[in-house]
Amino acid sequence: MNRVLAHTGARYPIVQAPMGWIARSPLALAVSRAGGLGIIETSSGEAEACQREIAVMLQSGLPFGVNLPIRFLKDDAMLRYVCDSGIRFVTTSAGSPAKFIAPLKAAGIVVYHAVPTLDAALKCVDAGIDGLVVEGAEGGGFKNPEEVSTLVLLQAIRERVDVPLIAAGGIVDGWGMAAAFALGAEGVQMGTRFVASAESPVHAHYKQAIVDAPTTGTWVLNQSATPCIRALKTEAMAPVREAGVLPADAFKNIRGVYFDGDMNAAPALAGQSAGLIHGVKSAQQIIDDTVAEFQAITRRLGALGAAGGF
Repeated sequence: MNRVLAHTGARYPIVQAPMGWIARSPLALAVSRAGGLGIIETSSGEAEACQREIAVMLQSGLPFGVNLPIRFLKDDAMLRYVCDSGIRFVTTSAGSPAKFIAPLKAAGIVVYHAVPTLDAALKCVDAGIDGLVVEGAEGGGFKNPEEVSTLVLLQAIRERVDVPLIAAGGIVDGWGMAAAFALGAEGVQMGTRFVASAESPVHAHYKQAIVDAPTTGTWVLNQSATPCIRALKTEAMAPVREAGVLPADAFKNIRGVYFDGDMNAAPALAGQSAGLIHGVKSAQQIIDDTVAEFQAITRRLGALGAAGGF
């Protein structure tokens, strides 16, 4: 049995990434209704708004999860809310989950932690995590400055652990999903692909910038400081690239990118997979297409294996 499906209750092991301000109920509901797993973010710091979004998901009766970004939580209020609300699946990120695992699991919650390195994966497994979201350097948003691709990181982690793995970074379709499963994953997480979906709340300019981006359309910025990020190449980010340092207030106007469509208001976070996205689709179409492609590819590979061919 696929352990990600057993842990999440979703029909398909396709998870929507927990993008700040974007991963709210309109997108999460669409993903969960389509058979994937919608995730509600809490990284925006808008605790009351996020709690309202979680309540909407609970009322829907659909499978979903909540992300707790440890470094960005001001106190344990959101942790306590999640433990008391009846949520069944949580991803943690941005820090050590060690202190979160016990209260979450005591509340009957399955916990996966997002890891960018093998060392972090091993520490999480030792701490008792139920599964891992393996984040390769191709992905958008906050990154480890020591870049390791999903292709390499999945193999390195699967070689050492036996917990279920969700692959993240560079995946937008069934081709990427099949590749991830071949490397030991039991699920995939997609962020940039769902940002450019019909139900995504972001401005059309942001979606079109993703669609228009080539595979070389992103930069890794601020590698010598914190936070290191991957974002679209924009006019505003060119001097940041040259200087090598992200201004302290770089994300002050992030809502201007997301909701006003000003692509120079802040870093426009996106993964290299933007170069594989050629149009805005509904969440239903994204998931249906991904599943159909995945099944066609794995059937073909299965036939090759059965025949002992290549």
